[in-house]
Amino acid sequence: MLLNSITRLNVPGPEARAFIARDHRVISPSYGREHPFVMSHGKGCYVWDVDGNRYLDFVAGIAVNATGHCHPRVVQAIQEQAEQFIHISSDFYHQRWIELSERLSQIAPFAEPARVFLANSGTEAVEAAIKLASYHTGRSRFIGFIGGFHGRTLGALGFTASKTVQRAGFMPAPAVTHIPYPNPYRPVLQPMPGDRDYGETVVNYLEQVIFQNLVPPEEVAAVLVEPIQGEGGYIVPPDGFFPRLRELCDRHGILLIVDEVQSGMGRTGEWWAIQHWGVEPDIVCSAKGIASGVPLGAVIAREHIMTWPAGAHSNTYGGNPLACAAALATLDVLAEEGLENARLQGAYLLERLRKMADRHPHLGDVRGKGLMVGVELVVDRDSRRPAVALRNRVKKLAFEHGLLVIGCGVSSIRFCPPLIVSRQEVDEALQIFEHALTLAEEEQE
Repeated sequence: MLLNSITRLNVPGPEARAFIARDHRVISPSYGREHPFVMSHGKGCYVWDVDGNRYLDFVAGIAVNATGHCHPRVVQAIQEQAEQFIHISSDFYHQRWIELSERLSQIAPFAEPARVFLANSGTEAVEAAIKLASYHTGRSRFIGFIGGFHGRTLGALGFTASKTVQRAGFMPAPAVTHIPYPNPYRPVLQPMPGDRDYGETVVNYLEQVIFQNLVPPEEVAAVLVEPIQGEGGYIVPPDGFFPRLRELCDRHGILLIVDEVQSGMGRTGEWWAIQHWGVEPDIVCSAKGIASGVPLGAVIAREHIMTWPAGAHSNTYGGNPLACAAALATLDVLAEEGLENARLQGAYLLERLRKMADRHPHLGDVRGKGLMVGVELVVDRDSRRPAVALRNRVKKLAFEHGLLVIGCGVSSIRFCPPLIVSRQEVDEALQIFEHALTLAEEEQE
C-alpha cells in the first residue's frame, strides 16, 4: 500500500538482537550481512521479522525469489513431491529431473538442441561450465571481466573480480585473464578508430592487445561473462559488445559462456538477458530464480558441446526432486505472470527513478533491464566520484523505514524485487527509497 506518512521502525527489535547475538557465537564470520534483519515469514513481496516488523522486499534473496515468497503453486509442488520422495542419487532416474531438463532445453537461448546438467547453485553451475569448456576444446585458458562475480569456490573464484576481499588469501585455479567490462558510465579504455561504441572498444582491446601480447587465442577455451553485471554494479553493456564478442569467439574457436545466474529466468523481461542482443551463447549458467529459493543450478549447453563421458562430472544432489518440482512450478508462474510483468514494472521503475534523478543530483546513473535495475550514487555528476558513504546511509535508512535493498558495485543500489511485484508495490518502494535518499542528503548538508 502507498504510505500517507513513512514511519521509522525501531529496528532491530529485542527478538532480532537476541538471535543476532546467538548467530555471532556460532556462524562463520565470512558471511557479510547487509542489515540486522531476522526473518520470520514472507508472503509475496513482503517479509516480516521476528519482532513483527513488515518490510517490502526489493532484494528477493538476491534475485532468487522470482515468484515472491511462498507462492502457493510452488509451495504445493514442493509439498506434493515431499510426500512421494525427497531424494534419490544421480545414479538413478526420476520424472521431474527429466521434465525440468526438457523445459530448460526448450527455453535455451540458442537454436541448436540443448543438454542440461543440474547442480545445487550458481557457483556449481559455473564450475561445471568451465570444466566442460576445457574438456570440449582441449584448451586451458579463459577470459573473464573485471567486476564480474561468478562464485567463491576456487574454480569460480578464478573468474570473480568484484572485490579483493573475495580473493585475498586464496589461490584460484583456472588460468584466467581479466579485461575491463564495458561500463559506459565509467570507461577505462580509449576508443580505437572505427569503434561504434564502448562495447566494441573492449572487444578490440581483447583482440588487439590481449591476444597479441599476452594470451594466445588458440589456447583460450572460453570467455565467461555476465550479460548484465550483477555484483559489479548492475552494469548494462553497450549494444555493440555482444555481437562483436560473438564474432571474435567464432573466429578463434572460443566458446562463449554466459553467466545468467542473476540476470536469467525472466529477470530482465526475457528468459535470458543475452536475448536482448540477439546473440546465441554456447553455454548458459543458471541458478538463483530458477526454483523460487530451493537450491538449484543448471548448465544448459549446445548438444555438440556436452559430450563428456559418464563419470566425467557428476554430483550427489543433482536433479534433486524437491528442487526440480519447485523449478517446474516456478517456470509455469514466470511464463504466465513473471516475464511480461518484469517488462512492464521494470520500465515503470526505470522511468520513475530517472525522473527522481532530476530532483536528486547524487543519483548519477540509473540503468537496467526489466526488474534488474541499479542506481549509482555519486558525489556530483560532473566528477562521477562514487558516494560510498551516502549509498550505505541510504540503504540503512531504507531498511529502517521498511524497505529491503542492498548494494552492488562501488556505490550502487540494486532493485531486484520478485517478478510478480505490483505497480502499487513499486510505488511504495520508490516512496520509501526517495524518503531515505532525502534524509541522507540532508544529513550531509
